Amino acid sequence: MNTNKYLFPNRLTRRDFLKMAGVTAASLAVPAMGRAEDNQGPARIGSGFHTYEAVPGWGKLPEGMKYGYGCGVVVDSQDRVFVTSRSTSPCVSIFDKDGALVETWSNEFADKVKFTTAQVADTAHCLYLIKEGKEEVIFWTENISTNKQGPKFGARVYKTDMRGKVLYEIGNVEKEGSTSQKFDWTNPTDVAVAPNGDIYVVDGYGSQRVSRFDKDFKHIKTIGGPGKEHGKFNTCHGVWVNTLRRVPEIYIADRKNGRIEVYSLELDYKRTLLDGEVRNPCCFYQHKEFLYIPDLAGRVTIMDADDKLVVHMGDGKDRKDNDTNPTLFTHPHALTVDSRGDLYVVEWVPTGRPRKFKHVPQSA
Repeated sequence: MNTNKYLFPNRLTRRDFLKMAGVTAASLAVPAMGRAEDNQGPARIGSGFHTYEAVPGWGKLPEGMKYGYGCGVVVDSQDRVFVTSRSTSPCVSIFDKDGALVETWSNEFADKVKFTTAQVADTAHCLYLIKEGKEEVIFWTENISTNKQGPKFGARVYKTDMRGKVLYEIGNVEKEGSTSQKFDWTNPTDVAVAPNGDIYVVDGYGSQRVSRFDKDFKHIKTIGGPGKEHGKFNTCHGVWVNTLRRVPEIYIADRKNGRIEVYSLELDYKRTLLDGEVRNPCCFYQHKEFLYIPDLAGRVTIMDADDKLVVHMGDGKDRKDNDTNPTLFTHPHALTVDSRGDLYVVEWVPTGRPRKFKHVPQSA
């Protein structure tokens, strides 16, 4: 049995790290593209307190590995960053708090979730990390598979420990048991957990339904369906339990309707936010007194605890250099923020484009 801290790492050799060091050194030696016109100063996004500086070379993989479309990114209590993309090698990459790649998960991880690496890459989507008691766990959301022949696979939400061991799965499971449950999702996209343990799942690429479960995955309520009126959705892609206000509330990224819908914990409609201020909101991440929103249409948005727009950052919409300019986004799909306030973003582009932006607040 593997006695390392993680069960399925592809441990990097000294040769791997030397290769990575060479790549990083080369990237630092070449002037960064897309900086200010005079090519001086750091590549920054945002303004004032919300100013962030691009970290060149972050997220590099060793030779023979590559990212696919960027799916999810989470940070744990030790500021380790977990990145997942639609790639067979690696399916998951883990960076330490100093930015070193320390583990990659592929074949053994796929085995544990009862898939091949190709099946993991075909269905990978969002991640959600939360602490339960003294332990941290990760919820993984799968899309439905794209295969045109044979039975469909995917369309699950599964919960694992920090070593990738599956603790529970729900959705399109092979068979039901003490740690597995069938549920009729067509194409789920995200999950969130309330302070009391209740679990919320959005079927954002499918039925446009939002479902609530208790901490043991007992179904409580489902709302939604396709539409534009309140209570209906057009790609309810992301869900979050916002605890910035006096009473926790459910925030739903209604992507193609271009708005944020707010519900009570009981899934009763309350209000609509940023209608016309967001383009294609994907999901959420809460840090300190702010809520961060990756917008698939080329930028990252920050709101405060009063639901007020604070800043749009890195707007790359309709920019021809948005795939090379470190100050611009193309299609932000997920993000997270570590304990130092540093920002990590992955994008729905073929290379995943995982990036770190160091928090460098500026005085007004």
